[in-house]
Amino acid sequence: MLAAGAGAGLALGGCGLFDDDPAPPPPPDPLLPLRDAALALAGTYDRAVAAQPALQARLAPIAAAHRAHAAELDRILDPPAPAPSASAAASAAPDAVGAPTVAELRAAERQAHKDAAAACRAAPADRAALVGSVAAARACHAEALR
Repeated sequence: MLAAGAGAGLALGGCGLFDDDPAPPPPPDPLLPLRDAALALAGTYDRAVAAQPALQARLAPIAAAHRAHAAELDRILDPPAPAPSASAAASAAPDAVGAPTVAELRAAERQAHKDAAAACRAAPADRAALVGSVAAARACHAEALR
């Protein structure tokens, strides 16, 4: 009887019931880079406006659109994405040093459009509409910067 109890204990010990190792964290959501890119683009526009305030009326709405996209992506990310770190927010803060030109913004939007279109093709159906609208908006932003 004692041997049977010891055998059962060994069997339970190997099944993970008594393992103290925590479960691995879930992988990041595949749309997290799209959200991060939207926030980075908004910060890039902020830097451009800080360097050239005359562009405020032209660029601020595009920056706001990128922030709106990031907020909507945050709403559907699984697991929810952490808020950008303070250092990331500081690096996105407006300053005139290294401010992009309108041509550089347009190039960034074109690349961001390609990235969003690729994400749309890979997205499940329940996410494709949102990701597709982000891709379409980025194409429109590039055209607005002509």
